[in-house]
Amino acid sequence: MAAVNRESYAAAVEKLTADSASVTAAQLATIADEVLAVARLLRGEPRLRRALTDPSRSGEERAGLFRSLVSGKLSVITVDAIAQLVSGRFSSPHELLDATERLAVDTVLAAGDRDGKLADVEDELFRFGQVVSGNSELAVTLSDPSAPADRKAKLVEDLLKSKAQPATVQLIKVALDGFGGRSFESSLTKLVELTAAKRDREIAYVTAAKLLGDAEEQRLAAKLSDIYGRQVSLKVLVDPSIIGGLSVRVGSDLYDGTILRRLNAARQAFAK
Repeated sequence: MAAVNRESYAAAVEKLTADSASVTAAQLATIADEVLAVARLLRGEPRLRRALTDPSRSGEERAGLFRSLVSGKLSVITVDAIAQLVSGRFSSPHELLDATERLAVDTVLAAGDRDGKLADVEDELFRFGQVVSGNSELAVTLSDPSAPADRKAKLVEDLLKSKAQPATVQLIKVALDGFGGRSFESSLTKLVELTAAKRDREIAYVTAAKLLGDAEEQRLAAKLSDIYGRQVSLKVLVDPSIIGGLSVRVGSDLYDGTILRRLNAARQAFAK
């Protein structure tokens, strides 16, 4: 996000945070739904995006235009926050869409945090991603840009009914829309990482030949926490093809201690 966009976004976050300080988690989740509805409106209306970022109009005029479009349809907190957003400056109309989506995601996470459910949300998002990765038919269906969004959202709701936190379902729907222009899979990964960041944690993607025991996970998490200076959430993927050892990725850092890597290195050495 460009500096000018960050300033506009930060002002909107500050406004929404202050105005929603005393609302319940459920009320905050409703506000998040409303912000998501605005994001979907902006996605489908490029002319509106251009009008709301038109530099020839003052910030007050752009905010007034937005208010006139949604008057009586959204809560005051939502209207005021997005009016603050559109009154700022953006480098392109699409940046306004990205900022609105991010505001919705941050509001979903704030609601989950207020409800004490963020750890569950983080785990459920990751596990759903693994389920999708392991089911090619489901992956194709949810990633198909030509499939009706409502149908995909209904499928997710049916799959997760009574099995996941409402915030998890909200965020998966954001991923279905292509959060920040990403693919569905990449959107889920980014949302897992944002959820962890909200909990002030780093994500470590661990690939092992078999499931780790609780004690092994605790030791690895503690070691990584010492290295990175903050708590680390482990996301373990099982891949028997690595034979043994572990591969650990934290951000752009990769630690590959798998037996498969060692065998490949040995083969390359013998081939020389």
